[in-house]
Amino acid sequence: MNEDILAISRPVKGATGKTGSWRVFKPVIDREACNQCGNCSMFCPDGVISEDTVVDLEFCKGCGICANECPKGAIKMEREDK
Repeated sequence: MNEDILAISRPVKGATGKTGSWRVFKPVIDREACNQCGNCSMFCPDGVISEDTVVDLEFCKGCGICANECPKGAIKMEREDK
């Protein structure tokens, strides 16, 4: 399959701003434990985790699905410091 023709949705700033501003918890990835399986990226409902497991915190809502789906337990949800 040619990746150049795939339609991939990425978050953009909406009328109320960037969605990460109201987050209470944020995902923190333990790079030592991560095996790059891609589950976090695949299950993220907002598509804010890249293929190399970098979380775009400007749009992450802190739902915790990535942490729940990680088979290695490499993602922990930590309270957001504002």
